Amino acid sequence: MAEPLVLLPEFMCDARLFLPQITALGRDRPVTVAPLAGGERVEEIASHLLPQLPQRFALGGLGLGGMVAMEILRRAPDRVARLALMDTEPLAETPAQAGERDPLIVRARSGALDAAVAEVIRPDHLAPGPGRFEVMATLAEMARGLGVEAFTRQIRALQRRRDQQATLRRCKVPTLLLCGAEDTLMPVKRHVFLAELIPGATLRVIDGAGHLPPLEVPEDTTEALSEWLSAPFVLR
Repeated sequence: MAEPLVLLPEFMCDARLFLPQITALGRDRPVTVAPLAGGERVEEIASHLLPQLPQRFALGGLGLGGMVAMEILRRAPDRVARLALMDTEPLAETPAQAGERDPLIVRARSGALDAAVAEVIRPDHLAPGPGRFEVMATLAEMARGLGVEAFTRQIRALQRRRDQQATLRRCKVPTLLLCGAEDTLMPVKRHVFLAELIPGATLRVIDGAGHLPPLEVPEDTTEALSEWLSAPFVLR
């Protein structure tokens, strides 16, 4: 059987983010979407997840999920058979950036969770067109299901994340870097930077997508992930 696939969702998203990919890729392999629970730091989330994951697996993450994927790679490189980083970045937040997030927690706790989530992932982070409003509605629905406590924990994880450049320079497995061509939150140039960190990585820019390609252009995203999963292992 093909190696299992573990997918880690973006900030305040659940398995619905990857539903089209689960349906298509799950025909050939076990597919798990692991929740970003277990703590207020990326390290704690990774520590919580690792005992529950297969012994060896393909790993993909989007946004915050990509940051957790990098931490899993740092902690257990022998267990990660392949790596897909989608619309994410390896850098830590500056104190100024982290400080700008604190009012969002207050806003969410005051009863404005939808508005607080939409400040983190805004409509203009997605590709323009009528489809963006449907994607934003799905994001809001997922966020409501996770709730204010999850919002607080995940904001803290974003604020406190470590720099993972050294981790990626040591990466030796088939790696896909995927981003939406119109992502203004994690733009293409950041993924070009990621590609420079990981020798041999494949950069795939998805036209017609912004920050959430699995929902915006599901077929193209599935195709890119399928090609990554079937890529041969090459010793580096």
